[in-house]
Amino acid sequence: MAVGLPLQAWANRRAGAGWVLGLANTWLLVASMVFYAWGEVYLVWVMVASCLLNYAGGLWCEPGRAGRRAALIGVVTANLVLLAWFKYSGLAVELANRLNAALGHGFGADLKWAGVVLPLGISFYTFHGISYVVDVWRGKVAPCRSLRDFLCYSTLFPQLVAGPIVRYSEVAGQFVQRRVGREDLVEGARRFIVGLGKKVLIANQVAVLADAIFALPEAGRSAAAAWVGVTAYALQIFFDFSGYSDMAVGLGRMFGFRFPENFNHPYAAGSMRDFWRRWHMTLSRFFRDYLYIPLGGNRHGALRTALNLLAVFALCGLWHGASWNFLAWGLFHGLFLAAERVLEPVTERAPGWLRPFAHGYTLVAVLLSWVIFRCETWAQTLGYFRSMAGLTASGGLTAIPANVVTTGVLYASAAGVLLCAPWWPALRTRTARWTLADRALGVGEAGFALAVLLLCLLLVGAGTHNPFIYYRF
Repeated sequence: MAVGLPLQAWANRRAGAGWVLGLANTWLLVASMVFYAWGEVYLVWVMVASCLLNYAGGLWCEPGRAGRRAALIGVVTANLVLLAWFKYSGLAVELANRLNAALGHGFGADLKWAGVVLPLGISFYTFHGISYVVDVWRGKVAPCRSLRDFLCYSTLFPQLVAGPIVRYSEVAGQFVQRRVGREDLVEGARRFIVGLGKKVLIANQVAVLADAIFALPEAGRSAAAAWVGVTAYALQIFFDFSGYSDMAVGLGRMFGFRFPENFNHPYAAGSMRDFWRRWHMTLSRFFRDYLYIPLGGNRHGALRTALNLLAVFALCGLWHGASWNFLAWGLFHGLFLAAERVLEPVTERAPGWLRPFAHGYTLVAVLLSWVIFRCETWAQTLGYFRSMAGLTASGGLTAIPANVVTTGVLYASAAGVLLCAPWWPALRTRTARWTLADRALGVGEAGFALAVLLLCLLLVGAGTHNPFIYYRF
């Protein structure tokens, strides 16, 4: 896909010629379609159908058009039906069969269901389309007249299959006017390498430890091992997903696009509300702006606010997949956020020395939620909770299989814990005042990035396929 960079550079030199930028957009569209088809050629039609639906819907929902409210309802409903068919039809069949069994099979034999293949990135490009149509209807952005540019926005390969969720209003102007300078290429490459390093050097390594401990039988998993396992999984999912987001932001920067940030050191949060201001920020803002606020937000009293939060996070959980555990994970977060909202008058007056306790409470709550997220069934979840509480096997870390505690896993775990704290951005902010120190750190960053890239290439060449976690969402 880097072949598009020389074309973009040529477009920079011919910035006055709109057809040149159009050619660059066409190339990006073709490259994005090839990228998607490379991973899932048989379901490209689903993405294309979704894009065409939302393009037409945006034109019809433009302020001043007759029937635009009906068009909005129709397009949003069609998006949700498409998403529900591919993502939740299996869960619906399971519910129907359970209900039939509870009624003594009064409706006859159970439904047979072979399952539906989930298209890559359907949750992301569906949310892109919904946000676009709603923003056009609200008058926040003008509808895109160019089908090519809209398809390019909807299929732009850096963020297509795993985010961040980029709203059209955030990049609309960049399809008609953008330039790529040396700073963009350098910063984009650096950001891409950082993301690659997060994935290959940290997430993939700690995943070995997390998988081994979660796979242990309940009777042989000690409390210490259980806490280590869920901590390893917390590091894995953060560096896996934030690594992909960094790579997407970096690639977008190299093509002249500025994508929104998706993570801001979430494990440094001091509350669950703060956690969701830092974790998957584009998804949090989507649910806030297109669901929570339309439901009434916090404008109708404490009870209504709590119910709105529960509804939003139940859907947030189901967005991740058609699973009872995902639903429970969402409700878990919704309950904590609702409780924090009720206790807000008290916590706002809390003295500063309680902040470490607030941080500790948040970390424990997040780790407990990752158990629900990681386990496939509720029985496995309860079994893991029993292990964390010390109600199963006795002993300490000896319950962890010795063959997974390698030097690479230990280094990756230590690096992951260290990088969860926002000390590096704080250091860079302070050294920006002194030119010499800032340049020295810049040179150090460049050398470190090169070393990370070489090490990643070595590990990728010698390793196995490790897909990103959020590819399945």
